[in-house]
Amino acid sequence: MSPQTTGFALLLLGALLLLAKLVRTRWRTARRLFLPSSIIGGTIALLLGPELLGRAAAALGAAPLSGGLFGADVYDVWRVLPELLISVVFAALFLGQPLPRLSAASRLAAPQITFGLAQCAGQYVIGLLLAQCVLGPVFGLPAVSGVLLEVAFEGGPGTVARLGDTFANAGFAEGRELALALATTGMLAAIITGIALVNWGVRRGHTAELFIGGRRHVGEQIGREEGGAPSRPAAPAAARRVGVEPLVMHVGLIAVAIMVGQGLLRLCQAVEQALFPGGIEVFAYVPLFPLAMFGGVIVQALVDRFAPPGFVDRALIGRVQGFTLEVIVITALGSLSLTVIAAHLAPFLILATAGVVWCVGSFVLLAPRMLPSHWFELGIGNLGQTLGVSAVGLMLIRLADPGLRSPALEAFGYKQLAVQPFFGGGIVTAVQIPLILHYGPWPFLLGASLVLALTLALGLLVFGRMRPLDDRAGASDAVPA
Repeated sequence: MSPQTTGFALLLLGALLLLAKLVRTRWRTARRLFLPSSIIGGTIALLLGPELLGRAAAALGAAPLSGGLFGADVYDVWRVLPELLISVVFAALFLGQPLPRLSAASRLAAPQITFGLAQCAGQYVIGLLLAQCVLGPVFGLPAVSGVLLEVAFEGGPGTVARLGDTFANAGFAEGRELALALATTGMLAAIITGIALVNWGVRRGHTAELFIGGRRHVGEQIGREEGGAPSRPAAPAAARRVGVEPLVMHVGLIAVAIMVGQGLLRLCQAVEQALFPGGIEVFAYVPLFPLAMFGGVIVQALVDRFAPPGFVDRALIGRVQGFTLEVIVITALGSLSLTVIAAHLAPFLILATAGVVWCVGSFVLLAPRMLPSHWFELGIGNLGQTLGVSAVGLMLIRLADPGLRSPALEAFGYKQLAVQPFFGGGIVTAVQIPLILHYGPWPFLLGASLVLALTLALGLLVFGRMRPLDDRAGASDAVPA
């Protein structure tokens, strides 16, 4: 793609965000449903793109619009932005604020990791049982169809693309198309059900940062969500004395944190290759953004050691995070692929329904009992990622906690770092199809069932009974043991 196309795609993002802001200002229903401008803008981009307007134009013989109003090349640019920009959000997570103690971090991470593993293991158990009891006997699908839920929902479209040859080598080439259709459905379901659940959570009092009446007026929350913070200096005096534009300096700190994270990732990969040459690679499946989070910790530690107090302005860092999240949401939603095949429609509907019911049901029923505090904010991020991709999880965290005041974003990063190397495109996802072909589905089903039982026991009997992390969780968050 040309530099001109890339530049035009980026300019269009700004125009769409402005248009979405105007729509939201005039459309009262959007405000009542807590729909942020980024979702409105992403929906507009999707409607005007090649998947909807383009297909309709092609069917009507309007060839100039077959790539959508903006052209397919613009959407190709947007499609790669979420994966890149997620690192910006997590690199900035600890900049400008006190670093967490190890005990507090582990106490926050352990319940989140346990809940995420339970959701993932449940996808395996449900998928493999369906494959053995329904998909195989009734529709003639092979045993490896039981992993489609994990590949599509936990993994997402990127994982499906990487496993295309693996499905073909297993004699199940149509598995890639089924998984791609499921991945697209999962992303749409995550967005639709996530928005509905946030509205449900607000009205039932389950959210710790959003309220109707009481301590915070809805209008104030809408203002915070759209960046309506009170006017204040761009950065503290300590930062301004450096002689560099404060925004440039803060963006530079985030860039350094990402570079440190990239160095850590490459170091881990090199050590792994040296210790286990030709063996199973774990860090090859670790994405950059969790390591960028640790890069931010290192940068902040250096700032605390060598810079004057107040050198980093947390409010300015938060604005960079907020803008980046807006771009992630609008590009992830606008570049969705809606291509769904008609073949194997019944198995597709069975798997999609079972997967969505499990993910939503586990959030509603298990999250309050497995997460000791801020269960809604922490759980909704897991729901978005488990059904869709990381960008959708971040979008739902942002929707439920516009000011990013809860520990949801931090816990989400810990969970991804612990789970991503193995599931959702990691090592287990990579080797599961050959293992099932060689050993059959039952050992894999037994292992998934044991993981599910263990995580449920830990979550319900241990972590769910822990004292909340702080007193910000409302009384509605408490679930009787």
